[in-house]
Amino acid sequence: MKDLEKRAQQSANNHSNTSNEQASNSKASDKKPSTLPFTGVGLTAVLAIGGIALASHSAQAVSPLAIVNGITSSGGVGVSKDILYGDEPSQDLDIYYPKPLAKAMKAQTAIKDTYPMVVFVYGGSWENGTKEEYAFVGKSLARAGYVTAVINYRKAPEHPYPDYVEDTAKAIAWSYNNAKSLHADPQRMAVMGQSAGAFNAVAAVSNEDFLAPYGIKPSDIKAVVGIAGPYSYDFRKFDSATAFPTDATPDQIMPDRQLKGEQPPYLLLTAENDKIVYDTNTVNMTKALKDYGARVEVSEIEGASHATSIGAMAPPLRWLNDVRSQVLTYLDKELK
Repeated sequence: MKDLEKRAQQSANNHSNTSNEQASNSKASDKKPSTLPFTGVGLTAVLAIGGIALASHSAQAVSPLAIVNGITSSGGVGVSKDILYGDEPSQDLDIYYPKPLAKAMKAQTAIKDTYPMVVFVYGGSWENGTKEEYAFVGKSLARAGYVTAVINYRKAPEHPYPDYVEDTAKAIAWSYNNAKSLHADPQRMAVMGQSAGAFNAVAAVSNEDFLAPYGIKPSDIKAVVGIAGPYSYDFRKFDSATAFPTDATPDQIMPDRQLKGEQPPYLLLTAENDKIVYDTNTVNMTKALKDYGARVEVSEIEGASHATSIGAMAPPLRWLNDVRSQVLTYLDKELK
């Protein structure tokens, strides 16, 4: 996917980020340092909002993800960092707590309320990204009242499919099993992902074989949100092939062909101006889920590029598009 990454860099005139995933002409990427390729007003607007004045040569060295995190205040939310959900490198996560919960935890007062929970999986072509780069998502969801786990997972090419999906399932199971100790309700838990992370989230939940080793069923998850995910494409035609076994075929791997077990409800979002992951992925995934009997809602994020489909989750960037309001409206309906 280096070829698409280069084109994305040129067309945006800055940086490559969390994904370069395409299907039926889609795939995934995000090269270190992981950066968010805001298009059009993108990076300029972010810099302006943050009150950061940089010369053009300096701006090119700045990760937009770092800027997004820099302008996203904590809003009083709390965080517990680097919690292990497994024994392998990158099998860890950060937990973000809503402000009232963080305040009570800090004061060591009695906590009677429980909160809905979201497990978030970031993108990055299955090769790049860190949970720290997506702190803005954790903060954003926590500010909306959700205990939120932002997870890491092992990366390709050292760990091709199914390793990163297995890690996602393991992190989901850890979150489910430890929800009560985090003052969250395991019966009100959703899984959310963007780009390659949406693939991971959907794949880990929609095929019961991934959760089965932990005694959890897909139906134990109350909602799944996929944003701009490559659920249905021929990876063999793209550089993303390095994230999959050399002898594998799409029929053996793509989530739209691996459904198994009673399904939770899904919200699948596409970005109107996505030039990285085409909406055929969501069309195919939606059809597969509905044919299987699952409840699926589909919506488009107007004005969003592949990158801003997640970047606008940061409250200071809500004006870019309505992804945050769409996600929260859906989560509130399903979990609260």
